[in-house]
Amino acid sequence: MFYTPEDGHGLPHNPFNAIVSPRPIGWISSRGAEGHDNLAPYSFFNAIAYVPPQVMFCSTGTKDSLMNIRETGVFCVNIVEAAARDVMNATSAAHLPTVDEFEKAGIEKAECDTIVCPRVAHAPANLECRVVQLVQLKGKDNHMVIGEVTGVHIRDDCLKDGRFDVTTFQPLSRLGYRDYAVVENVFELSRPDD
Repeated sequence: MFYTPEDGHGLPHNPFNAIVSPRPIGWISSRGAEGHDNLAPYSFFNAIAYVPPQVMFCSTGTKDSLMNIRETGVFCVNIVEAAARDVMNATSAAHLPTVDEFEKAGIEKAECDTIVCPRVAHAPANLECRVVQLVQLKGKDNHMVIGEVTGVHIRDDCLKDGRFDVTTFQPLSRLGYRDYAVVENVFELSRPDD
């Protein structure tokens, strides 16, 4: 099969998300200028640079997260563990900007240290971020947020022998359609020049 996006794929569901998978989930927390907290998952998310450390996530539509980030210039990425899949999914519901998804889903929050923003208190890790760039992408209402990581929280039980061990919390990742996967097994590969 071959198709061009402008001509369509002819399938019952768009295969693009399934092809580009698995994708980490950026569980983005933010606070608006008037103090309303927001928490929402984004599967177009990734780390993009080491020094300084930077991450990005993309939003289709001007959602509450994007509005808050435009107002304050900060956000926090909360890493999603398998055990949090149901509460993460609950925060994907559409609510008015004044609704606090932390409270609605029963998620404990904590304040960040380097930015004025809430974070998921018991997440395996949290990345506190200051906006570097907001990019209007091609297409209808597509936006990319790039942030520099200014603070990192790591849950103590996720550190094993000085390494952040993903098998201790099993990250949740997004596949295509309504499919998700859990990272349960890892293996190492050495580069040829190591």
